[in-house]
Amino acid sequence: MHIISGISVAAIVAAGLVILAVCLLLGWRVSRANRIAGFVRAARLFLPLWLLSAAVNMWYAMTYGGHTFVQELPVFLLVFAIPAAAAMVIWWRVSLRLR
Repeated sequence: MHIISGISVAAIVAAGLVILAVCLLLGWRVSRANRIAGFVRAARLFLPLWLLSAAVNMWYAMTYGGHTFVQELPVFLLVFAIPAAAAMVIWWRVSLRLR
């Protein structure tokens, strides 16, 4: 992986964390009656949205970057896993408060 590739991966992961924050903020604002449930809903909504975004990023790298599936799979897993893990931890921690 070149330095430029590492920077773009970090930028995409950072974008994923920003999108997660926006989803959480929207979930908090929309759910006025139960804001904790809004956080859970937002985290659950983020996961398929981010999976699709990471898959589009992988497709773009394979189509226009000339990379193969085998080369892009670890990058896809990294790009998806970090923001998804953050969303799952938030989902888990906030769900504990609903009980």
